Amino acid sequence: MSAYSLQGNWREEHLFALKQAVDLYDNYTEKLEECDLKLEEMLQELAKYSHEPQAITRRSRNKNAPQFDLRLHLFRLCGVDLTRIDGIDVTTAFTVLSEVGADMSRFKNVKHFTSWLGLCPGTKISGGKVLSGKSKRTANRAAQALRLAAVNLRASQSALGAYYRRLCARMDKPRAITACAHKLARLIYALLTKGEEFVDKGQQYYEERYRQRVVNSLNKRAEQLGMKLVSA
Repeated sequence: MSAYSLQGNWREEHLFALKQAVDLYDNYTEKLEECDLKLEEMLQELAKYSHEPQAITRRSRNKNAPQFDLRLHLFRLCGVDLTRIDGIDVTTAFTVLSEVGADMSRFKNVKHFTSWLGLCPGTKISGGKVLSGKSKRTANRAAQALRLAAVNLRASQSALGAYYRRLCARMDKPRAITACAHKLARLIYALLTKGEEFVDKGQQYYEERYRQRVVNSLNKRAEQLGMKLVSA
């Protein structure tokens, strides 16, 4: 049936336009392959480590991603696997590194790093009174990438996914996204400065810790009122 559908009376100008489109597609594909080769060559020059990351379950591959192993070059560039942080894919990690690099020594501490990204609460104070805690507006590409990564956590069954959903239940969504992006930035800073691997403890671990914090808070409040909580 498909072969039969190709039969017909085609106008010459339409066939010419189709031929031009196919030639352009082939030309663009060739140029993209050249870009991939050049990009891989440059990443090899930037590599600081020779060992390889541990195997992980492959996530869905972006159809526009380069045809070589970006995760391997990411690991050899910074020595840690940033993609183990849930929500952070290779593209997001490279976007952050393209803005700040793998050397965090330029930032005094993690607070300076998140402030530079524009992910910290605002400090608009007058007369000792906090007028606004809204984060400053910024066109920082790294911050934008981390916000998108935070949004991708909405259906994640990880501890970070539970953290994001808990924030959305407590505050409006834009603030929750910024707060979660702030947490992702702190994790990236910790991995790059300490060289440790990120281990996700799961949604259940986060929920249990949250429950324990609530119980501790209630116990302290009851103690202040001269009462004592007894579990059912």
